[in-house]
Amino acid sequence: MATLKQIRGRIKAAKNIQQITKAMKLVAAARLKKATDRVLDARPYAERMKGLMESLASAGELPSHPLMEKRPIKRICVILLTSDRGLAGAYNTALIRKSAEFIRDCDADVQLYTVGKKGTQFFSKRNYNVVATLTVPSAGARLEDAITVSKKAREMFESGEVDAIYVCYSKFYSAIRQVPQVVQLLPIEAPVTEEQTTTGIPFEFEPSPAGLLETLLPRYFQTLVWQSMLEATASEFGARMTAMTSATDNAGKMIHNLTLTANRERQAAITTEILEVVGGAEALKN
Repeated sequence: MATLKQIRGRIKAAKNIQQITKAMKLVAAARLKKATDRVLDARPYAERMKGLMESLASAGELPSHPLMEKRPIKRICVILLTSDRGLAGAYNTALIRKSAEFIRDCDADVQLYTVGKKGTQFFSKRNYNVVATLTVPSAGARLEDAITVSKKAREMFESGEVDAIYVCYSKFYSAIRQVPQVVQLLPIEAPVTEEQTTTGIPFEFEPSPAGLLETLLPRYFQTLVWQSMLEATASEFGARMTAMTSATDNAGKMIHNLTLTANRERQAAITTEILEVVGGAEALKN
């Protein structure tokens, strides 16, 4: 049985932890608001880019482009987006599990491009083929980070080092719901709607179709990478805020229970002292 001094020490430690987790919750909540705004602002642009690709697909056969080149899948690169820090609940664990399952089910040789220290540490220690790594600021991914990742991935694909590029990230829905998923980025496949499979729309290209694709496809690929990094950033802050809220509440419950235990111990000690005094007084009378 713990002594009263030990229980008070545990109460003090729990209060210190509660202050830390509460501060981290407030920081994560502030960053989540900003990250959510960035995601919501970027989604319409990504949807418009997708719509433009659908329009081009309806024009018929498109000219060839290195980013659309399909070849037998022998080597794959997976861009894994995790966080640099922990204390985010099951956020990193879910992403690592999702990517590990994808790698296990692949029939091709898989290379990893890890963004975030957690993914790098996990797969490097287990002898996976990590070909490149990148760390992001604690405030979240920046556009220059997306440019760096997309440039390296393009070089790997266009040089023939890999035959396909995938990204594993957590799609943001709310502060309590983030869904890990693996999405193919390269080769780019123009999305086709059901209407476009039955009717063709004539297009006149200015400049040429090849010139248009040369400008559009790299921008489209970079948009996909940037959107996934924004989703991952918002998911990280949402998961961290939820985890720190739970930790703060649990610390409060622990403090409450320990306080009750300390009060019972203190009352028991006082009762024992009173009984000893009364017993001593009765002994003197006798």
